Amino acid sequence: MILIPKETAVWIPLTIQTSNDELLNVTRASGEYLFDEKGEAYVDGVASWWTSIHGHCHPKIISAITKQASQLDHMMLAGMIHAPAESLAKKILLLAEGDFNKVYYSDNGSNAVEIALKIAVQFFKNNGNESESKKESFITFSASYHGDSIGAMNVSGLTYFNRIFSALRFPTKEFIAPNCKSCPFLKKPETCGVECLDSLEEELKENASQYAGVIIEPLVFGAGGMIFFETKVLIRLEFLCHSYNILLILDEVFTGMGRTGKAFAYQLANIKPDLVAMAKGLTGGSLPLAATLVSKRIYESFLSEDPYASFFHAHTMTGNPIACAAGIASIDLLISDGYDSVSKLKLQLEDFIFRLAKQFPEKIKNPRVLGAIGAFEWEEPIADDEYLNPIGKRLKQELLKHKVLLRPLGSTVYITPPYNIGARALEQIYDALQEAFRLL
Repeated sequence: MILIPKETAVWIPLTIQTSNDELLNVTRASGEYLFDEKGEAYVDGVASWWTSIHGHCHPKIISAITKQASQLDHMMLAGMIHAPAESLAKKILLLAEGDFNKVYYSDNGSNAVEIALKIAVQFFKNNGNESESKKESFITFSASYHGDSIGAMNVSGLTYFNRIFSALRFPTKEFIAPNCKSCPFLKKPETCGVECLDSLEEELKENASQYAGVIIEPLVFGAGGMIFFETKVLIRLEFLCHSYNILLILDEVFTGMGRTGKAFAYQLANIKPDLVAMAKGLTGGSLPLAATLVSKRIYESFLSEDPYASFFHAHTMTGNPIACAAGIASIDLLISDGYDSVSKLKLQLEDFIFRLAKQFPEKIKNPRVLGAIGAFEWEEPIADDEYLNPIGKRLKQELLKHKVLLRPLGSTVYITPPYNIGARALEQIYDALQEAFRLL
């Protein structure tokens, strides 16, 4: 049965509630496929919001969940510890190659970001320097998206996701997002001097004393339109943070767990951030789990006999044992198979995207691939180029007719499938897009 929003008791997110759009009623999933109530298979070309990096219901993850559920389902982590939480934290720190000292668990990307923001502010207060205690604001970027809770929303770019809540925003300073595929300064790679950060440096020269940190999605602004930028941006940003004594906070909720070809995107730039948020692929999409990675110098500022120097923050399901067991299995899969799968998928996506761009040069702009991310813009003369651009909705509906699930970001079409997607399923996405472009 196909449900219509008004006929379901569920408030469907990111959906116009008066819409008559049909909902895909999914009853099971396996690998890169979702199955409806009729048994029809749909290729999940976005890995269910970038989470199912090893495919749905991977047997190793399901086995780990089943085993853990029979031993310890949940316990509060305050004043306690359990083996899955400890084992997973050690694995995460190994992925980060020694750049961090502690892992702070939560249950979604927004929370992981908010934890990083709060730690950043308290870090400067704990240092006991009166001037540093006033460092409470953040530098953000226009195309960024860090989540929909109030704190994460505040450090996101002012967009369709949060514009109506602008009165709730705490002070931040927004700068234009770097975009190396469509440079706002009309620079080419060989002439780029990272001019996109010049205005940020000028701000820090004047007002660094008010900023606790800079937060950015490394190398890819995800929900803001799959906007790519070069490693040199991160390298200069790290230099500026060190020069002006502010923290570098990276949101790797999307890019972490191998999506760019490395465990974390920042590793491609060979930099060392102060705080990193991760989630999504951490459990392979099986259970809610997130983590905030904390560097040694940040953590040591919380080592005090003064109780008010402690970090008073917790979530009921923090470090849930079953979710941690899934996370352990997901990291093991990433190490054993994931990186090789991403390398192979990168080549497949490059062939796929550029073949399509050559076939439809009048409709496809700015084709690009990074690791297991492929994207391009669909060119049509429609003024509204944001998330609600009707181009994306029309394309999504047409693709569903061909049993392919993609969810364009306005006019930005992206493919972020499970790393181990089969060649046949990938070709199905290509064929569906090819047919859609012929019809629309």
